Amino acid sequence: MPKVRFGAARHRKKVRIRRAAQGYRGGRSKLYRTSKEAILRAGVYAYRDRHARKAQFRLLWITRLTAACRQRGISYSRFISGLVQASVIINRKWLSEIAIHDPTAFDLIVEISKKHQRAAA
Repeated sequence: MPKVRFGAARHRKKVRIRRAAQGYRGGRSKLYRTSKEAILRAGVYAYRDRHARKAQFRLLWITRLTAACRQRGISYSRFISGLVQASVIINRKWLSEIAIHDPTAFDLIVEISKKHQRAAA
């Protein structure tokens, strides 16, 4: 009798890897070793990009706020500085949503920011 090493378990492992690689091009979906490498690399990209997506959204919100602030005659940095000094606790995501969907409310927030800015040195 030949010696069997991890027979059923190894087969399940290979099936699991190939199933995860379904839809990949060429050998990446058919060959075990190549599939394993592709799955590992895909996992690394997925982990990295979950974090990168958060930074991209923050940049988008800041860009929107910058445009909305410039229309109202104030720079983004002075706007945020005024909000901090006024102790207004609202994040950039909601500020950008307010700027898009409720311009009158955003005008009020800008006025609060302008009122609480420190005098120029």
